[in-house]
Amino acid sequence: MAKIEITKTELVWPGKYNEDGTLKEVPRVSLPFQVIERVNESRATRESKKGGVQQTLFDVWEGKEGETFEEGWRNKLIWGDNLLVMGSLLEKFAGKIDLIYIDPPFATGADFSFTAPIGEEGEEVYKEQSVLEEKAYRDTWGRGIQSYLSTIYDRLVVMRELLSEHGTIYVHLGYKIMHYVKLMMDEIFGTENFVNQIIWFYPDTPGRTEKRFNAKHDVILCYSNTTNYAFYANSVREEILLESKERYKSPRVLGGRSYVGGKSAEIGKVPEDVWRIPAVKGTTVEHMAFPTQKPERLLERIILASSNPGDLVADFFCGSGTTLAVAEKLGRRWIGCDLSRWAIHVTRKRLLDIPNCKPFEVLNLGKYERQYWQGVTFGDKKDKSVAERALYEYLAFILKLYGAQPVAGMAHLHGKKGKAMVHIGAVDAPVTIDEIEQALNECVALKQSELHVLGWEWEMGLAGPNNDRRRGGVMHEVARQRGVKLLLLQIPREVMEEQAAAKGDVKFFELAYFGVDILRPKPRTVAIRLTDFASPNMDELIPEDIRAKIKKWSDYIDYWAVDWDFQNDTFMQGWVAYRTRKERKLPLASDPHTYEKPGTYRVLVKVVDIFGNDTSQAYDVEVT
Repeated sequence: MAKIEITKTELVWPGKYNEDGTLKEVPRVSLPFQVIERVNESRATRESKKGGVQQTLFDVWEGKEGETFEEGWRNKLIWGDNLLVMGSLLEKFAGKIDLIYIDPPFATGADFSFTAPIGEEGEEVYKEQSVLEEKAYRDTWGRGIQSYLSTIYDRLVVMRELLSEHGTIYVHLGYKIMHYVKLMMDEIFGTENFVNQIIWFYPDTPGRTEKRFNAKHDVILCYSNTTNYAFYANSVREEILLESKERYKSPRVLGGRSYVGGKSAEIGKVPEDVWRIPAVKGTTVEHMAFPTQKPERLLERIILASSNPGDLVADFFCGSGTTLAVAEKLGRRWIGCDLSRWAIHVTRKRLLDIPNCKPFEVLNLGKYERQYWQGVTFGDKKDKSVAERALYEYLAFILKLYGAQPVAGMAHLHGKKGKAMVHIGAVDAPVTIDEIEQALNECVALKQSELHVLGWEWEMGLAGPNNDRRRGGVMHEVARQRGVKLLLLQIPREVMEEQAAAKGDVKFFELAYFGVDILRPKPRTVAIRLTDFASPNMDELIPEDIRAKIKKWSDYIDYWAVDWDFQNDTFMQGWVAYRTRKERKLPLASDPHTYEKPGTYRVLVKVVDIFGNDTSQAYDVEVT
């Protein structure tokens, strides 16, 4: 390895520099965002706004909305790897985020595991991290402190590029790791831009050792992007000590002066850098039973001190959504991101519980798990030989992961696993009913009695169980009539994770299914009632002793919503119901919806299970 020239004081770890002694570049990959759901916004409101309108379910977010609420800004909750998310935000948000707060993992346990309550009794089940989450955990901690520093360094570099000129960043750390990150932030942001080292002291948590002084604090490092940073002292002035009474009073701050008990006093003080704020307890209203959840009071102080109403606040490890919830209550715009599906789901419900919550959208980092095949592998699609070779490599790769052998000479059948023929859906399009029908035709012609269809995305209405206990989807019935057993299987996002694929950890799960009744209580009025839910992967995810306690199919459902006029685009939440920690009952029938005029409408129903996985099915309804 080449000798590294030391020109400054810095923290160095294995892997920071290339073999030639140059600093490794931070990867910046710009990928498309796909809008999955718009919340608290009517379709009429959405269509009246200019720009940023998705025309189909698979179009990408264009980011044409304005930079204020008045100009149509929508807050954003994003599922995906935060390094990829931030790289994809750079084009439109570089230098535009006013405040970043992050609480990155600093434990040594499984950071993505959680307990989820089931049904009305709230019986909790432990959910192991997914393969994708496990890979992220290995990347962060697989080589100990070395991999952790690489992970955090790359992300901090991109965060600085996203910060506005007057912006600040707060990084929440454990006392065992903070000294490393302090040196790293000195390098990235500059020692001249160090603002504060804040001690968060949580007095009410129990001590756990008698062998040393009990650790009762975290550290929050605050850095600015430039020396011209924003700090709103008057927003966070706190109690003042009156010498005569020797106790704290809450002053009213008016025009730079405070008034206590009607008498003028010294203005309330700006808080010191040691904050005594209780941790979140199970008895508090804000408790989400989420690991490492931080109290809203803590984030309130940070957001008030370093942003104004309308400013843009971001949290790229958003967890249970504390930063976003507080930003919403304080009138800030916000962007949140997490790799955990459960975190995204918990945050969505938490935001919905806020009175008058402004519209927000849920986004995927659209198809990043397929970007390898769309861009890098396919290359120039005008070159037929390149495209054909890439298609062959793609099919061979998926077949190998599925444990199937390739077959040649078929137009719609790509492989065989045991007695079953296998069809693989395209990379950049949903599996359609017509596509399955063509594969069925080939099965019948070859006198094959079983067909497995693997897909990334699915045409609405295709979902259904892969057994005879329930009705199944439309294509299951067609297949049965033709003497073919049909299985629809999800290609998991984990297939693009090299380590997971190499370990053979990839599992192809059957699609979940739910049944509904369409109710018509009066003319031009429709309501939806759930009648069934089946998710085959629950047998894999839930221990047998917990499954034995499940009383009914609805116990597996945590949330469901209805788009009354789905137009093959983004899901628009027209009605929603979900369980909370306190209210475990879930209504299985929606409120009625009245249409303005008769016609045929497509109703899309979305169901989210107790682990945050969602399933959608569409129904065409004739309204008279």
